[in-house]
Amino acid sequence: MTPASLADWLFVSAVSGLGPLRIGQLLEHMDVSALRQRLEHHPQTLPFTLPNLQPRITRQKVDLALAWEQQASRHFLICRDDPLYPPLLKQIADAPMVLFVKGQPELLLHPAIAVVGSRAASHGGINLAFQLASQLDAAGLAVVSGMAAGIDGAAHKGSLSQSGKTIAVLGTGVEQIYPKKHRSLYEDIQQHGALVSEFWPDVTAFAGNFPKRNRIISGLALGTLVVEARRRSGSLISARTAMEQGREVFAIPGSVISGDHQGCHDLIKNGAKLVENLSDIVEELPPLLQSHLQALPDCTVLPTTGNSQLPFKTLLASVGYETTPLDVVVEQSGITLDLVLEQLLELELQGWVAAVPGGYVRLKRS
Repeated sequence: MTPASLADWLFVSAVSGLGPLRIGQLLEHMDVSALRQRLEHHPQTLPFTLPNLQPRITRQKVDLALAWEQQASRHFLICRDDPLYPPLLKQIADAPMVLFVKGQPELLLHPAIAVVGSRAASHGGINLAFQLASQLDAAGLAVVSGMAAGIDGAAHKGSLSQSGKTIAVLGTGVEQIYPKKHRSLYEDIQQHGALVSEFWPDVTAFAGNFPKRNRIISGLALGTLVVEARRRSGSLISARTAMEQGREVFAIPGSVISGDHQGCHDLIKNGAKLVENLSDIVEELPPLLQSHLQALPDCTVLPTTGNSQLPFKTLLASVGYETTPLDVVVEQSGITLDLVLEQLLELELQGWVAAVPGGYVRLKRS
């Protein structure tokens, strides 16, 4: 891409009062260079009236963006006609004209699944997001999420525990770390994956920008998996945009007692694919992609004591997916308290159960 063409894309994107959808409509009548000239010098000649345009201040923003790209070798500006622009994202009606990327831009061309969910996720939800993201990465799929607290962060970490094919779509500029506690995660994603935003690099956190970025999360992916979400969860925006974009939507069911999974249950009622394991996702992917995926990772081997898995299977069957008190585990398993405590510790170290206030919860199926 020539510097002049890049500057044209940046200029068009920077014009206040002109969004991606409207830009796309204008580009049906002219190329980006002609659009830039009209916006800058003859806005009255555009095919339709656009009130509230402010093209005068955009030159400075263009210069800032170009300077940012030159600051470091891992800074990239990817415009709509760039070969690195993700083809799936280009298909959506309101695709951003320019993406700011830190890290590995070629990852945007990799087949991916979006993993999203509640910021205030349960311990079990966080563990499940980590495990599934790890398995998706190991199976050859990139993991897309929003680097938010809770499920998003766990999904990125799960991918990073494997090869790190993970893409964080930010609701801020790529030079902003939000939330601040994810500084280490931000650095890891920059090193192994990709940080992506449609906002200029120094744009700080603004509530209205986070719902906007959700269309990019779903637009980059073949499908969107919702791990845990209440009815008012912001992650449901990603699921809705995925549906609007004609992409697959997946949801993990949970307890009907608490409200933590109501959003997922609503999605399933409305046609989302119920997911219990990785194969539920992979079988919905295009056949050609399925044939290129690696064999699914085996994560169903229980720990053993001596030559038998029976005590562990018996104990695991006594722990529910909701908090199970210790005395209930002892009663249902028929195993002595000392042996229960010993085996629960082993199961916890292996990632099968977790100690929580009031007892234990089971994390995965055997």
